Amino acid sequence: MPITQDPMFAVDKIKAAIREIPDFPKPGILFKDITTVLKDPILFNQVVDYFYHELKDKKIQYVAGIESRGFILGSALAYKLGCGFVPIRKQGKLPGLVERHEYDLEYGTDVIEIHTDAVEPGARVVLIDDLLATGGTAAASCKLLEKLNADLIAIMFMIELEFLNGREKLPTAINTHAMIKF
Repeated sequence: MPITQDPMFAVDKIKAAIREIPDFPKPGILFKDITTVLKDPILFNQVVDYFYHELKDKKIQYVAGIESRGFILGSALAYKLGCGFVPIRKQGKLPGLVERHEYDLEYGTDVIEIHTDAVEPGARVVLIDDLLATGGTAAASCKLLEKLNADLIAIMFMIELEFLNGREKLPTAINTHAMIKF
């Protein structure tokens, strides 16, 4: 017997379990901590099942997860979907040949990378991360997948901070979905 229940009815319980930590990582930020959800086997399974139900009929070949919490959600989802997992990492963390994308932060720039052979051209890919805030990292990840000629089917987040308008930076033609909105 599976330990999950219908994930569509668990969203309120999952949202209630997310811990808020004030002034982390810097003053003025109210951090949404998902470790409280991940440590609960029922809630964690319901999160994965939620995304699985959204994607199960989409013939996904790869789940691309953004470092680092996107790795946790993405690898579990890839297992459930029966497809491959592709990490999108910070600069200098992947061995071998990489495609890179530099993007703007509030003060400065950052770089993320993906292996050049991570997906075949035309492969059906879903991008996942735990949180959509300002959208910079997710938009840069979309650019990396575009450089590899992937067919980006959906962009999925566990949490979206709507007041930061991060969705506006993402490709409008791609289905973007957040499980929980604050």
